[in-house]
Amino acid sequence: MRDSPGQRLSLAEWLVLCVAAEKPTHGFAIAVQLTPDSALGAIWHVARQQVYRSLERLAGLGLIRELGRERSSTGPVRQLCEVTLAGQQLVRAWLARPAEHGWDVRSELMVKLALLDRVGADASDLVRAQRDQLAVIAGALDERLGAAEGMERILITWRREQMPASLRFLDALDA
Repeated sequence: MRDSPGQRLSLAEWLVLCVAAEKPTHGFAIAVQLTPDSALGAIWHVARQQVYRSLERLAGLGLIRELGRERSSTGPVRQLCEVTLAGQQLVRAWLARPAEHGWDVRSELMVKLALLDRVGADASDLVRAQRDQLAVIAGALDERLGAAEGMERILITWRREQMPASLRFLDALDA
């Protein structure tokens, strides 16, 4: 069975797709929103070149399409794009799905929370789902810790010790 296009996207590609899903736009406008000094870029920065590569890949996957061209007084003609219905459906599903791994809370979950906040969407279901996901991960780490040795034990201990902070964070958001 083939993966869906969304299962193969990088976090940068997800960011580009989600920002483009907010309204028809062009690559430069997306890149500006993902600079290190922007709200989203402070969580996960995407370089301008990566934005354009992402747009090309997303178009190749049928998740965005060209809308037309827009003149600019400050640069070249810009290619407007919009997210397709398939892309919109993937965005909604991805934004509702918790990060699969505990280490993705700092990146993927925070990006999702920021994107949901930008459009005024309620994130409480995502927060609760993420908390449930982390509880399962913590339990699995506890089981593995007893039999682990050497560097594996160090890594599992590190990952397990990060869980209480992440869970407290999610509890605080859910309060």
